[in-house]
Formats: sequence, structure tokens, C-alpha cells
Amino acid sequence: MQAVAELAFGSDDITVMDLALREARILLTEDKDFGQLVYAHSRQSSGVIFIRYPAKVRETLPRAVVNLIAEAEEELTGSFVVMSPGRVRIGKRTR
Repeated sequence: MQAVAELAFGSDDITVMDLALREARILLTEDKDFGQLVYAHSRQSSGVIFIRYPAKVRETLPRAVVNLIAEAEEELTGSFVVMSPGRVRIGKRTR
């Protein structure tokens, strides 16, 4: 599986979202602009996981992502998820 940086390096956020939608992929991002696209602009998405992890706990992030997928896999598609240490919020706002 290739990352967006390999497939569409330097692309704008809308292009990235469209690529993920076409390929039925969920985006993992730290870019707040994706929340703006999903909520304020009602941009269609296959799902977004917005990561809010401070540097002091970054080493726990990979395990947290794996656990989220294992525990909530079916809920992630079409959702906007906010992940922070010890907390996950799943919103079904994407189409």
C-alpha cells in the first residue's frame, strides 16, 4: 500500500480527499483543514482520522491507531475521527 506522499506528492487537500475516496481509503492526518472540508464544506470522504498527539506521547501513536482499527473498524468508514491520547471521538458526518 502506498502513501499519498508517494502517489500525489504536493497535492492539495481536495485532491488528496478525492484520491482517498476513489480508492476507498481512510485518511490519517494531522491537518485541521480536512475537518473544515468535511464539516464546513460537506466534502465527500471515505473517512478521516484526525490525529492530535503531542510530541511527548508520540511513541504511543502507532499502537493507538492499530487498536482503533481493531476495535472500531466498521465505524471508521465514512466517519470523521479525532484521536487524542486516551480519547477517540467518532462522528458520522462524511458522506
